[in-house]
Amino acid sequence: MKRRDMLKLTLAATAAGIATAAHAQQACPTDGTPAQFTPKKPADAKPLENELGKYPKCPYCGMDRSEHHRARMLVQYSDDLVDGVCSIHCLSLSLGVNIDREPKNIWGPDYGATAEPRPLVPVEQLTYLIGADLKHAMTKRSKHSFASKEVAEQFRQKHGGEFGDFNEALKQSYLDMAADVAQIRKNREERRKKAMEQKRG
Repeated sequence: MKRRDMLKLTLAATAAGIATAAHAQQACPTDGTPAQFTPKKPADAKPLENELGKYPKCPYCGMDRSEHHRARMLVQYSDDLVDGVCSIHCLSLSLGVNIDREPKNIWGPDYGATAEPRPLVPVEQLTYLIGADLKHAMTKRSKHSFASKEVAEQFRQKHGGEFGDFNEALKQSYLDMAADVAQIRKNREERRKKAMEQKRG
C-alpha cells in the first residue's frame, strides 16, 4: 500500500473514532466519571411521600421494592437526589459509588411492625439484628432493622443473631459483599438455565 493511501486510511479512522467518541459523550456525557453513578431521578425534597410509587425498582439489582418492603431502604443525599433501594446490600453500593455525595437522610424499615408495607424510620433510631435465621434480600446473612429494641429482642430469642446499630450493619454488609455477589450470580444463572429449559420443553 502506498504511503499516501495509508495516510488517508489513518485520517479516516481517526475521524471515525472522534465521531464515535463524540456520539458516546453526547449520549452519556457522564460516563467515565463518578457522575455516571448519580441517582437518575429528579431531586426530591420529600422522598418519603409516595416513595414506593416514585422509587418502585432498586436501581442496582432491579428488584421490586414493594415486594421486598421488609428490607427496602431510602437514602437522600445533600443535593436531594434520592436512591430507593431494596436492601442494605444495595444501599452499601449506593453509598460506595456516590462517594462525593453526602447522605442527608437514610431510612430503613421497621421489620417488627405489622403494617404493610413496613414503615420507614431514620436509621439512627433503628436496632439491627444481624445474622438471624430470617430471610433477607440480596444477602445470605440477614440484617433486619427494628424500631423497638424489645421487639428486636423477641426476634433474637427466636431466630438468633446479634444486635448492632446501622453503622455496624453497614460494615457487615461490606464484609459480606464478595460472598453475597457470588451467590447472587449463581442464583441468577440457575434461574436463566431453568427459564431456557422451560422454553425448550
